[in-house]
Amino acid sequence: MVVGVLVTGAVLVAGGFVADRLAESSAERQVVAAIEENLDVVGTPTVELGGFPFLTQLLAGSIENVTGQVDGVTLEGIDATDVTFEGHGVSTSEPYTVSTATISATLPTASIEQIVADRSDLEIAVAVDAGALTASGEVLGLRLAADLVPRVDAGKLLVSVENVQIAGLTVSVEDLPNAIGDRLTDIEIPVEGLPDGLVLSDATVVADGVRITADGTDVVLPTDAPPAG
Repeated sequence: MVVGVLVTGAVLVAGGFVADRLAESSAERQVVAAIEENLDVVGTPTVELGGFPFLTQLLAGSIENVTGQVDGVTLEGIDATDVTFEGHGVSTSEPYTVSTATISATLPTASIEQIVADRSDLEIAVAVDAGALTASGEVLGLRLAADLVPRVDAGKLLVSVENVQIAGLTVSVEDLPNAIGDRLTDIEIPVEGLPDGLVLSDATVVADGVRITADGTDVVLPTDAPPAG
């Protein structure tokens, strides 16, 4: 009798665990599908929903933790790679919100080069050399080399030009002719298409470009991209 009760209890617990894992797996697939439907991604996103048990989180209307990664994404025409995201307190009904969220991505040198060229109207090649973001090219027939220093100011990604060398001579941006200097001052790298509530907070030079981070509270997700269900 006792053995039968224990076996029955164990079967019920195991069944509940399996149901919980199946529900979580189904929700993760829905999140992946929503990402693919709403973003221009490269590769298949990976998503993990944290916290146990999962079914009680669904009933409570909030998922404790959501993390994920995607190889690449295009934001308003700008390519970004190695995109990671993490959210805490993700609601399961509209309006879909995240209590706290962080997203990080790398803007490769090719993307930065394209934007700098568009903003400055100068033929400049961008690379990472010894941990520094560098620019090189020709200006008015003279060889130019400079360091590009990214920073976030009031939620905007700006690039300052420092250590400018023209024809081997070091000059400050302020001393350059206005036709050149104005185009090399606080070049803005537009990062658009982020969910409402996410704001750029950091930019760091990495081996293949600039790693940017955006975070926020009470972040609003697109209404056609529910986090789970």
